[in-house]
Amino acid sequence: MSPTVTAAVDDAPLPTRSPLIGWLAVVSVMLGIFAIVTTEILPIGLLTSIGSSFTVSDGVAGLMMTMPGLLAAVSAPLVTVATARVDRRLMLCVFMLLLALANFLAAAASDYGLMLISRVMVGVTIGGFWSIGAGLAERLVPPASVSRATAVIFSAVPLGSVLGVPTGTLIGGLAGWRTAFTAMGALTVGVLVMLLLVVPPLPPVQATRLSILRGMFRSSNTRFALLLTFLIVLAHFGTYTYVTPFLEQVTHADGSLITTFLLIYGAAGILGNFLGGTRAAQYPRTVFGLAAGLIAAATLLLPMVGRWEAGAVALLIVWGVGYGAVPVASQTWFSKAAPSVPEAASVLFTASFQATISIGAFLGGVVLDRTSPSAVMVLGGCTAVFMALAAGAHFARRLTWPASAEDA
Repeated sequence: MSPTVTAAVDDAPLPTRSPLIGWLAVVSVMLGIFAIVTTEILPIGLLTSIGSSFTVSDGVAGLMMTMPGLLAAVSAPLVTVATARVDRRLMLCVFMLLLALANFLAAAASDYGLMLISRVMVGVTIGGFWSIGAGLAERLVPPASVSRATAVIFSAVPLGSVLGVPTGTLIGGLAGWRTAFTAMGALTVGVLVMLLLVVPPLPPVQATRLSILRGMFRSSNTRFALLLTFLIVLAHFGTYTYVTPFLEQVTHADGSLITTFLLIYGAAGILGNFLGGTRAAQYPRTVFGLAAGLIAAATLLLPMVGRWEAGAVALLIVWGVGYGAVPVASQTWFSKAAPSVPEAASVLFTASFQATISIGAFLGGVVLDRTSPSAVMVLGGCTAVFMALAAGAHFARRLTWPASAEDA
């Protein structure tokens, strides 16, 4: 997301520009992240149709989720270091072009190998664009507006997370999964044009370093942040990646009904992001624990209650509210663990989150191919329970965050 650790290279003043153009630049960066997040999770709702097109199992099709997360986790720090002295506007545009090419390649892929190559391209884009783009607010708007601009940029995460799957599923159901990727490619080209038009030249003013990340691991709060994020993201993406096979095989819902269910889940996720975002700064432990509890309840009950359509949609609402609060709670915990180095905390959050997405999707696919969608849900629910217990252990040990308010 943001640059790892930074040190000034020069003190070149920022060019004077219209506040409106500055805000349009912020929106263009936000739309770039929205396109990235949506592209990353687009295969979830299209998993079975893509798998059948290439005659691969649902578990093997889950590699489409594993590849981007793994590459993003690696590229987040590496790309930031490698391009530290390259104009940031140029890098944003290069990554948007790469994302557009990845989407068009996926839409035209003649075999599953080409599809996976496109997902590798998505992973590199995630790590590179996010690492650069999320930290640009202070260079695009006046100092008084930096916090609001940062909030706008990060709003792309929950919006893409909760809307990407149902929207992609809707388009895929109406016109085929290739059309969904084509549409994302077109959107990405539009974002690229906007970046070229409204983002000013951004010569590098900071050099990125990685050394401070090693020091962060000495903090118990950082280790807890990594543990909790690993468990909850593992629980979510190990199960939600395969929610479509579950709804098809256990709930026996047809394609149009699954699309409706996922749209309802998306709306619940937006609600969860809003509710979690308003409380996470003050009560990150409580919000994180409650989110894990909701995800655990939904996934553990789905094999029983999810046999009926009404039960499935009710639990998807609970699940959506729970996961909607996860990204903001995780990011807040990392920030509170290392308040003096927020950029490094942000990159650690990004790398750990993305790496666990790939691990969760992979393990969920392995379990699915060997057992059943219901078994995937139960194992994911148990993992979420462990995460809630770990959050309780943080409270039991009376650990506090440096220079921050502690929740009760």
